[in-house]
Amino acid sequence: MTHYEWLAIFMFVGFFAFIMSGYPVGYSFAATAILFGGIGYALGAFNLNLLKLMPSRWFGTMSDFTLLAIPFFIFMGSVFERSGLAEELLETVGRLLGRVRGGLALAVILVGTLLAATTGVVAATIIMMGMIALPAMLKQGYDKKLATGVITASGTLAQMIPPSLVLVVLSDQIGVQVGDLFVGSIIPGLLLSGLYMLYVIVITRLKPDLAPALPPEALSSSGSDMFRQAVRVILPPGLLVFMVLGSIFFGLASPTEAGSVGAAGACLLAWMNKRFSVKLIQDAAKSTAQLTALVITILFCSSLFSVVFDGLGGQRLITEWLVNLPGGYWTFIIVANIAIFLLGVFLEFVEICFIALPLVVPAAQALGIDMVWLAVVFAINLQTAFISPPVGFSLFYLQTTAPKEVPTSDIHKGALPFMALQIIALLIVLAFPQTVTWLIDLSAKTLP
Repeated sequence: MTHYEWLAIFMFVGFFAFIMSGYPVGYSFAATAILFGGIGYALGAFNLNLLKLMPSRWFGTMSDFTLLAIPFFIFMGSVFERSGLAEELLETVGRLLGRVRGGLALAVILVGTLLAATTGVVAATIIMMGMIALPAMLKQGYDKKLATGVITASGTLAQMIPPSLVLVVLSDQIGVQVGDLFVGSIIPGLLLSGLYMLYVIVITRLKPDLAPALPPEALSSSGSDMFRQAVRVILPPGLLVFMVLGSIFFGLASPTEAGSVGAAGACLLAWMNKRFSVKLIQDAAKSTAQLTALVITILFCSSLFSVVFDGLGGQRLITEWLVNLPGGYWTFIIVANIAIFLLGVFLEFVEICFIALPLVVPAAQALGIDMVWLAVVFAINLQTAFISPPVGFSLFYLQTTAPKEVPTSDIHKGALPFMALQIIALLIVLAFPQTVTWLIDLSAKTLP
């Protein structure tokens, strides 16, 4: 360690002190950078000429075509959720599977998977399912822990299944093609969904009292009426997801172009269902602008933090430490995942991407790690942290909509089995990188 590299360490500690005080993350980045940049300049440890890099960095960010996918996918999900199409989808699938023991729980997982591919935003999915599915499950006598666990886990699939906002931000920070990341995350995302469904099927067979089937009066529609309803409600969103992800997979469109198709398609579905209105577009546009502005603000401020941190020698220090860990490759994987998980328990995914990834990416590249695979591993890890008691964000999202008879302790306990399932999925992806790379290689061979 050089004479002033201790400043970089204190800078990182100071950043977390700002966050823990309740200061907004973006401004915490900027404030820490200004404070320690000034101290470093006064001590002769920081060259102010490095700040001349900032305009070119910010211009490069704003001209990055890939990042345009963020507002498109947010808008797509917002229209789908605010138009009531997501609510109707959940109710229809629930009635279709109502005769099966645990059918409502399976419906929540299926709809959560589909919503993950249409919204890409965790909070909206969990809050919507908490308001609609949780009361219905409790009314039918479902165990509170099973009901809340299913909702938090399946709602958090929006972190993993493309077109996830997490994957878009990860691709920018890790430096991989977002299309490859979308394709590579499909199998792990479906693996998670499949593990959830398998768990529900097994646990409801072993303990039937946890999830009774719906009574006949709750299934009043005739078979033909139910079929028409299912086709009308399920088929159009399914086709939209296929168009968005299929166009990326087959190389017909970039993720940004596919996002624009998805946004237009969501509006078309709302219009076809006679739910399209000026207010719908205004509300969706407002929420899209707010979330996009949040991401870009954090990105700008984190760029300033990164320049100062690197100028003080912090990046070189972290890279050398990670590369020279005893055990090399696997020790790095273990340490990096533990760090990402611990950060994920307390921070939002956007914040983690801008805090931790710039520190671990140079070391991963130096060790020759497949960066797309590493990004998917981190995405699963973040999803696990998102439902981890006592402070996982998904738990808080559900608490805001849960009925009074559902205690916080049940929400936290209900998440534990699904955390275990996510860890199993993470270990599978770690042991078999082909779960990520196979579809990417297949698409490369299929496309000219």
